[in-house]
Amino acid sequence: MDQKSAFVRIVQQHMGIINSLCQIYYQQAEDRQDARQDIVLQLWKSYPSFRAESAISTWIYRVGLNTLLAKKRKEKRRPQSQAIDPLMHGRMEVASGVDDDLLLLRSLIAGLKDTDKALVVLYLEGYKNKEIAEMLCMSTSNVSTKLNRIKKDLKKKYQNTNHETR
Repeated sequence: MDQKSAFVRIVQQHMGIINSLCQIYYQQAEDRQDARQDIVLQLWKSYPSFRAESAISTWIYRVGLNTLLAKKRKEKRRPQSQAIDPLMHGRMEVASGVDDDLLLLRSLIAGLKDTDKALVVLYLEGYKNKEIAEMLCMSTSNVSTKLNRIKKDLKKKYQNTNHETR
């Protein structure tokens, strides 16, 4: 199998990872599509240097997150209008019938700082703190501390939206 075919197969197999990242960082379908294209382009550029020292999914997360974080930094430098309601800013387009609690959680996650979003996405995908630390170039204890703070913050924000404590 040639390099191009192998790359296409890998991207197709791991498109769920790419889509998850794009959905957390971008609420509009057009923005998510642009972000997906940017990630695939960066993956293609860095594919020849992939040394298989980590799992392919770890590499895809690392490249994807770095691509999105760089894209977000670049966007912050450009003046943009801001949403009036912070929860509306984080609202995501979803199919009908999705649980309101899930919508709220996605909205709250979308409102996090970019690096905090990355931590949450990786945590929700089932990565261990050590793996997350390697992907984000942080210490394991820093990942653990940040995740605990983020969980507390999300829980507090969730409860402040008039939901009963469960």
